[in-house]
Amino acid sequence: MSDIKIRRATQQDAPAFASCIDAAYSIYASRINDLPAVSEGIAADVENHLVWVAVSGTSIAGGVVLILTVDFALLANIAVDPKWSGKGLGRRLMELVETECRKTGIREMRLSTHVQMPENIRFYERLGWRQSGRSGNKIHMSKLLQDS
Repeated sequence: MSDIKIRRATQQDAPAFASCIDAAYSIYASRINDLPAVSEGIAADVENHLVWVAVSGTSIAGGVVLILTVDFALLANIAVDPKWSGKGLGRRLMELVETECRKTGIREMRLSTHVQMPENIRFYERLGWRQSGRSGNKIHMSKLLQDS
């Protein structure tokens, strides 16, 4: 895992990051018939929001999209290529966005996930996230950040 470097994404990363996202979500495609186009708009995200990619050599192993608002940060997308799953990369990406939120003074993070992604829900809960509501097939979660 030490060969993974996390850095801010550039526009040149957008296609490879989109492919990484598609690979990460491909495990859900057979069980979720209403899965949205999760990699759509990544170039715009890189342009308008905070996006980091985890790079191994010339390959993107994962990444995260964070949207800052006045009151909270929205974790819009986090993805780890299945080849890197289970190696702590998702946790590293989550720690990074929490640190960035603290730097900007934001103390609440929010995300939405799909009800048919129980593995992700458990992952977020292990990291201190709590379910804050549901709408249709979405589970909304939030986490209050403490000063470090």
